[in-house]
Amino acid sequence: MLFNISLIEWVGYVGSVLVAISLTMSSIKKLRWYNLVGASVFSFYGFVIGALPVGLLNLFIVLVDIYYLFEMYSRKESFKSIMIQPNSAYLEYFLEYYKKEIKLFFPKFDPLILENVDENKKTFTLLLLRNAVVAGAFIGVKNNQILYVYLDFVIKEYRDLKPGEFFYNKNIEFLKTKGIHQIICNTENEQHQNYLQKMGFHLQKNNVNVYVKDI
Repeated sequence: MLFNISLIEWVGYVGSVLVAISLTMSSIKKLRWYNLVGASVFSFYGFVIGALPVGLLNLFIVLVDIYYLFEMYSRKESFKSIMIQPNSAYLEYFLEYYKKEIKLFFPKFDPLILENVDENKKTFTLLLLRNAVVAGAFIGVKNNQILYVYLDFVIKEYRDLKPGEFFYNKNIEFLKTKGIHQIICNTENEQHQNYLQKMGFHLQKNNVNVYVKDI
């Protein structure tokens, strides 16, 4: 025993902590997974100590979590990117509303880029929709055949790589029709760097924070 607490009591504490952690998750999918594991542990604990109400209640929660997780993974989702004008009122509101979060991933991003693009270049401003709900915004500048990424932001609830997978891989023909053959993103954020690598980007030679994807 540790701290005069029996092994089975520790099992109960672990289950309680996992259930508590699940309630802090902003992602519904992560919430369900943590809750599933926590409820499973707590159900086991309940049956072992003979507390049938605890065991049965958490067993029911386990079954509910399994049901909803199955639905989440089997549901066919719809993604769509829509080009909008750089001076879109909705885009301006979106950028202002998520300003603090955007600064975490894109500290150098300045909305004024939308107003100061050279006339020989083209601004790419898109909204990314997931099941008809706005999941994120993309802002880039096309120079010749290269698309430079200034913002690729997805709101917290949808950060499961699916939006990026759609835009950078499944929606690649859309970019090709716009004459784009290479995408470049400069980022110092480690989390964003990992994301880009998962999307097929590679570190540009001799450039520490510059990631490139040929299409």
